[in-house]
Amino acid sequence: MDSPRPFPILHLPFVPIQEVFKAMDPFEIINFSMVSKRTKGIAKQMTFYSKYSIQFSIGQELEVVVMGPKYMTQCYYLFTTNQEMNGKVGENTFEGWNEILVWKYSDNPVEEWKRLSKYVLEIFKKQTIVLFSIMLDTYVEQNVSIIDFLKTNVKSVEKCNLFHAEERNDVDEHAAYVLENMKITFELLLCLHIKSDDFILKIPKDLKELTMMESQWVRYERLLEIDCKSVALQGDQITNEQWNSFFKKWIAMETNQNLECLELKYRELGTFRDHVLHDIPHEEIDEGVKRELKISSNATQEISGGIDIRRIDGKTATFFVYRVFSTDRFAMSIH
Repeated sequence: MDSPRPFPILHLPFVPIQEVFKAMDPFEIINFSMVSKRTKGIAKQMTFYSKYSIQFSIGQELEVVVMGPKYMTQCYYLFTTNQEMNGKVGENTFEGWNEILVWKYSDNPVEEWKRLSKYVLEIFKKQTIVLFSIMLDTYVEQNVSIIDFLKTNVKSVEKCNLFHAEERNDVDEHAAYVLENMKITFELLLCLHIKSDDFILKIPKDLKELTMMESQWVRYERLLEIDCKSVALQGDQITNEQWNSFFKKWIAMETNQNLECLELKYRELGTFRDHVLHDIPHEEIDEGVKRELKISSNATQEISGGIDIRRIDGKTATFFVYRVFSTDRFAMSIH
């Protein structure tokens, strides 16, 4: 297969080849590799590519993003069906952080995206990408082809985001196809309007973060199957009686033993106590008591008071309300 046609070549410093590569941004590395078979071979011999990471995105524009060490340089290749954007270059710089964007017109952006994606994976010697994000109702007829391409060329994805632009569009089967065919190792975000109440998605095990917006389709039985450290459900239809049963099972260590934090749609703490914890031993913590509790797998916040329940192994779960951008959130943190 021919290499994808290069994007605009940026200025290269006149220094020895090893130093040239260290001074290049990802655009320059890729364009240098496209000059000839010899330059491609030279590029592939470089040994510092572990410092780079890659992410792919499918939406109105299709993105191939290469990020330099510590994410201080981010280079975006954007394929567009808008001819007026062809060849445009944008750059944003802030306190040492640099973002470069290059647009390219294509009447078949998915195939061009595939070609460049495969080439970038080869040059940077990557089998894992940091992020895959897809708007499932943008290129509906090519969703399966896109996922098959990733399954063939990428061993795993650290973070995966599945979006749905128009609620009337049915993307249930394609969402399931993504999760059946991609290995997701760290984080999954679902912003989907699932049509079927009994629809089954294969939620990966051992995720650190699972966020499900519009999660009305998540029922009690599915909740018991989720085995992730941090879970956020927005709009679930699980009843107070089912939550009561869930927390009893958690106390007895019969379910969700890896859970570290759980976020639900907002509810008043006293109402939750009366309707869910009414027959579960619990302790109300004085508002003057402040504790640093997890609100996600990698973030904590100082929390005042709360309600505690305890698992049979001594672990404590604290229920509390906290604020994010002036919005109240209801959560449970295990410590």
